[in-house]
Amino acid sequence: MKKLTNIPFLEIESIPLLIKDFLTQKIQGFESQFFNLENIETQFLQKEKSFSLDKRKVLCEVLQNQYSDFQRSEKQQSNLEHLELENTFTVTTGHQLNLFTGPVFFIYKILQTIKLAEFLNEKFQTNYFVPLFWLASEDHDFEEINHFKTETHYYETKAKSGGAVGRIEVEDDFFITQFEEEFKDSVFGTELILLLKRAYKKGNTLSQATRIIVHELFADYGLLVIDGDEAKLKTEMKSVFKSELLHQDLYKTTQETIDFLTEKYGKVQVNPREINLFYLSETRDRIAFEDNQFVIVDKDRFFTEEEILAELENHPERFSPNALMRPIYQETILPNIAYIGGNAEIMYWLELTYYFEKLNLPFPILIPRNSMLMISEKTASKTKTLGLEINDFFKNFAVVTNRFLLKENEILPLLNQQEAQLKAQFNNLKVKAELTEKTFASLVEAEETRQLKSFQRMKKRLLRAEKIKQSEKLERLENVFLKIHPGNTWQERTYNFSVFYSDFGKEWLYNCYEELEVENSELVIFTI
Repeated sequence: MKKLTNIPFLEIESIPLLIKDFLTQKIQGFESQFFNLENIETQFLQKEKSFSLDKRKVLCEVLQNQYSDFQRSEKQQSNLEHLELENTFTVTTGHQLNLFTGPVFFIYKILQTIKLAEFLNEKFQTNYFVPLFWLASEDHDFEEINHFKTETHYYETKAKSGGAVGRIEVEDDFFITQFEEEFKDSVFGTELILLLKRAYKKGNTLSQATRIIVHELFADYGLLVIDGDEAKLKTEMKSVFKSELLHQDLYKTTQETIDFLTEKYGKVQVNPREINLFYLSETRDRIAFEDNQFVIVDKDRFFTEEEILAELENHPERFSPNALMRPIYQETILPNIAYIGGNAEIMYWLELTYYFEKLNLPFPILIPRNSMLMISEKTASKTKTLGLEINDFFKNFAVVTNRFLLKENEILPLLNQQEAQLKAQFNNLKVKAELTEKTFASLVEAEETRQLKSFQRMKKRLLRAEKIKQSEKLERLENVFLKIHPGNTWQERTYNFSVFYSDFGKEWLYNCYEELEVENSELVIFTI
């Protein structure tokens, strides 16, 4: 396994314009959220003032309790002890509880978070930084997380859904038998099978299962995992949740930013509701305010204002933040200075800046997670044979394909030459036509348009002819594309980490970690 190349996000067409503008600091008002050392220093000075010793004490108690059944690594123990000190901060990422971690970018974002903490520890030696993973245990969309894919198989588990997924207990473990059949002969297959069996033992919750996997893979790196489905942590959110119920501050404070982002970049990632909270029972249901009372949507349950505030006071654990409120929860209970997330996450975090201001809560540095791609030496060789670079597969592929098919065509240069001559002739004619009557000038322009369209038709027919003539070559190109983009999407969003870990084990993790450059936003490509 070795690094082949890297492609900056700014050179990849499919990276959203908002992310590119954020990375180049072109979005006015968001400059302080960009990752650089000056902003990091400002951030931990702000967090140091706002994060109380009482909050730090609660955080440490919760983490100690959540790790009570785990054998901690030396680095984890050191990080837990450091968190008790005022000069210690977290850098955080988080994810849903996908079955066996789901798509492999789950792994990459954790590695980047660990690497960022190490980088900051080197740069700011009077402070200390701890990598932390946030379990999205309160999500309720089980169908989003109940599966994963390898190169040849699709694995799925079944369970009763509707409540917080982290509380779901494993009952259907048939996927383990299927997984064992695929990986029993791989070099590190037995290691993966045993991990899967240990994590998804019947009776374990999905939160426990994910924690076991993440702990096994990253304990030696010092990564800590936190589960926000915890009464002690929710207690710290009582005042924020109360204000949300009574005043809908999140909705009101985000409208200006949403209007700005929508006008410039189109539809925003997540639109806030008037109340951005769920009510947790055996299910997780949205809270709304209708007819002068609080309603648990899809449930025959209602609260007066007095009743719901009493419920919040006595049972804060029954109130669950939605996707837009979760960042507030996270930044309230953690001494956090930076969040690493996917493009979609970064885009909805940016909606919240004024809400953070209203709460007097420091807004963290936002860092788009880096991407990785694993290709075989054979695939890398085929791209060269086709006369392409790996970068070409991350451009507009229709344009790349057309250029590929017409590269040696003798007719296209003639068409381009004739088209250029025609444009030049009409330009001369239009200059003279403007000296005459308007209708004649319009006639000349219409005739130019008509004749130039004929060149476009000829080029389309030429391309169609070349696709038929070079069908075998085109098929080879498309096959290479699908090796790089399985299912027509990025590999990291398709395959599970087991595809790569089964051959290389923890050496694969280490190699990925080593090649991550935390100061760059990029796609790193390896041959394996």
